[in-house]
Amino acid sequence: MNSFGRILKVSIYGESHGHEIGIIIDGCPAGIQLEESDFLADISRRSSGEIGTTSRTESDLPYIKSGVYRSYTNGAPILISFLNENIDSSEYKFSEFFRPGHADFTAFKKYRGYNDPNGGGHFSGRLTLPIVAAGVIAKKLISEIKISAELISVGGSKEIYTLVQNAVTENDSIGGVVECRIPNLPVGLGEPFFDSLESLISHAMFSIPGAKAIEFGEGIKSAASKGSEFNDVYINNSGQTATNNNGGINGGISNGNEIIFRVFFKPAASIALTQNTFNFNTQKIDTLQIRGRHDACYALRTPVIVEALAALVIADLKLISGI
Repeated sequence: MNSFGRILKVSIYGESHGHEIGIIIDGCPAGIQLEESDFLADISRRSSGEIGTTSRTESDLPYIKSGVYRSYTNGAPILISFLNENIDSSEYKFSEFFRPGHADFTAFKKYRGYNDPNGGGHFSGRLTLPIVAAGVIAKKLISEIKISAELISVGGSKEIYTLVQNAVTENDSIGGVVECRIPNLPVGLGEPFFDSLESLISHAMFSIPGAKAIEFGEGIKSAASKGSEFNDVYINNSGQTATNNNGGINGGISNGNEIIFRVFFKPAASIALTQNTFNFNTQKIDTLQIRGRHDACYALRTPVIVEALAALVIADLKLISGI
């Protein structure tokens, strides 16, 4: 469904072109200082404006509707909403097509045609905005732990802005990789098997539209390695290791070394290039040209989303374990 977490539980709502979008955060302890201005720095990191991002601009001002009294959380569920003010649904009338790479077809089938397709509806990347807001609260709950994520490559290259500009010029899109690092995480977070730290982080990351793969440490390289090459040998009694090929996790549990993982994002599905795809009215292959306001490189805006979801996972595990 649209909820995540066990003690610190979040639920998102809304559609890209609806009146508003938002999030409910339940399980947040009372007494955390919180004001609407606290959200602005992280929200700005997700905003459009640079080359390769959508021309849709929104104020993205957060409205705290419940759960805060006199600038402190009061223990009740926190509701934060954002108005959709810059809406143009005129380019989303695809009566005969389902856009390649989008959720249009699966949403139509699952919800029997009752879904809102405008701007992607509930499947839109716009729904990551309230997730970023929830991440701000989670970061306050784990203030001693600093999570940082950055876009490290696009199209397989570190020449990020050159390739993004090329994609824009070619009316195409391009994918990218975001690396996240979490130092100073205590030993003991996570469980064996189903609630392993990798499982929970992966669950969270795959909720970001466009995320297609995840790697912890040197996970991809591990399949071509020998144990003598990949094992992280201990160098002191605190559990520090000479290498960190496992990305700070053993047996599903944080081992005290830096958590390192990478999220791989596909190219944005909406491209201005003409595509040959199935026309569901004529039952033949036809040409489709998508118009509207879209990102050429959605990955540019995802590092703060990755941080937010990682913070939600860590904060929830800390509340569960009491560490």
